[in-house]
Order: sequence, then structure tokens, then C-alpha cells
Amino acid sequence: MESTAGSERDFEKAADETLRKLDDAITALGLDLEVDLSLGVLTLELADGTSYVINSHRAARQIWMAAERTAWHFDPEADGRWIAKKTGDELWSTVSAVLAKKLGRDVKLAAG
Repeated sequence: MESTAGSERDFEKAADETLRKLDDAITALGLDLEVDLSLGVLTLELADGTSYVINSHRAARQIWMAAERTAWHFDPEADGRWIAKKTGDELWSTVSAVLAKKLGRDVKLAAG
């Protein structure tokens, strides 16, 4: 059986890698927003001052996202995807959809 410490390290590695890839993918799109990743927190600040936050929540072993007036708690899946159990939403497609709605244009992010 996997130890708690081992699974915690695995979670941290997976979450950090996912946030870094999201940061890189969003930055590469050249959208009108500031992207900052620091200490497990990815902040997207839009031109109108709106901020979206995507962060690793180590205690819950989830990636949390807050955008507009909605929050998601994404759990890691064995296949590498992050899924919000309550809604079935997937992290990358959710970030794409939220940004597309806010910016009024198509935003395509794909997990790399």
C-alpha cells in the first residue's frame, strides 16, 4: 500500500506540474491578461481588474479554481485529468470556457 507521505509527494508533483503547464499554455495564447504562478497559486488578472485563481490545495489534495462567482474543486484522476466530482467538469476545458465567456472569444487550452 502506498504511504501517505508518498501519495502526498505524488499529489504535489502532479498539481505543480499541472499549474505550470496551465501557466505556459495560457501565456502562449497571448490573451489580454496577466498570468502569474507563485507558490502553487496561478492568478489570472484580466484587463478589467477581474481575477481568477487556480491553486493547489494540498490538504484536500485538489486543485481549486475560483472565477466570477463560481468555485470548482478538481480531483486528480488516474489518467492525469483533474475532474470536479460535483459537476464532472474537467480543469482545462473549464479554464478555457470561463476565459472564453469573459473575453468574448474562443479560447482553446489543451492539457500538454
